[in-house]
Amino acid sequence: MKSMTSTIGIIVGLMLFFMSGLSLANNYIKDKLHKPVPGGIAVVSLGEHSQAPGVQYGNKPVMVVANGNTSDYLAIVGIPLKIKSGKHLLQVKTASGSQQLPFQVQTKKYKEQHIKLKSNKYVTPSEEHLARIRRELAAQTNAYANFRPENPSNVVLDRPVDGGRYSSPFGLRRFFNGQERNPHSGLDIAVPTGTPVKAPADGVITIVDDYYFNGKTVFIDHGQGMVTMYCHLSAIEVKKGQTIKRGEVLGRVGTTGRSTGPHLHWNVSLNNTRVDPAIFVGAFQP
Repeated sequence: MKSMTSTIGIIVGLMLFFMSGLSLANNYIKDKLHKPVPGGIAVVSLGEHSQAPGVQYGNKPVMVVANGNTSDYLAIVGIPLKIKSGKHLLQVKTASGSQQLPFQVQTKKYKEQHIKLKSNKYVTPSEEHLARIRRELAAQTNAYANFRPENPSNVVLDRPVDGGRYSSPFGLRRFFNGQERNPHSGLDIAVPTGTPVKAPADGVITIVDDYYFNGKTVFIDHGQGMVTMYCHLSAIEVKKGQTIKRGEVLGRVGTTGRSTGPHLHWNVSLNNTRVDPAIFVGAFQP
């Protein structure tokens, strides 16, 4: 009898262990990505459904993924940097109808940075350069707004370069030669020129170009509105339209465009909203 009781105890213990492991796996995305601040990400549970619901935030489609190996779905929402804290609403459409689902945005204060450039060329561009900048901005705007239905290979991303320090964080209020410009929309990683830049997830190359501000630039569309950008490259090793796999090299770090030294400027966009890349690699600072 004692032996049977012991055996039952072991079986129950193993069941609890595996159930706990499954629960941890299912909560992995939320644990890693849920940073609901301006410029951050809200991971919102949508409940159980026979198929993925359609979700919009601010009239823009939102990424929806399964919560582990379950029929429970999650919305992964990019929060605009200039949004106010408080309650916000998702528009959720399922087979049974539509509803509004609330989520909360907390507060976060970002730092300032003053940068001295040798030339005012990148502070007050000429009319000729302004025309070029507008063309380049239009191309980038279109790339960010694209929403392919394919799911990303992974939503917790790999770091695109090995080593280096985070030299300029996301959301930084930037002043160039005393003039304020848009807040920093990406994460800068200071590494030597020539350092390989790797794709943090599978995707399709949508932009390969040499831009006025960004220098040599690559965009990757990972699916479901997740788009990443890599700037100031010294060399590009991919072509527009090709598919790229997680870990493959897309280019080399450099200092092209508006740059004061070799580094990678890395952007991540969800639902056409730039968010803090540090969230995806476990380096987010509250």
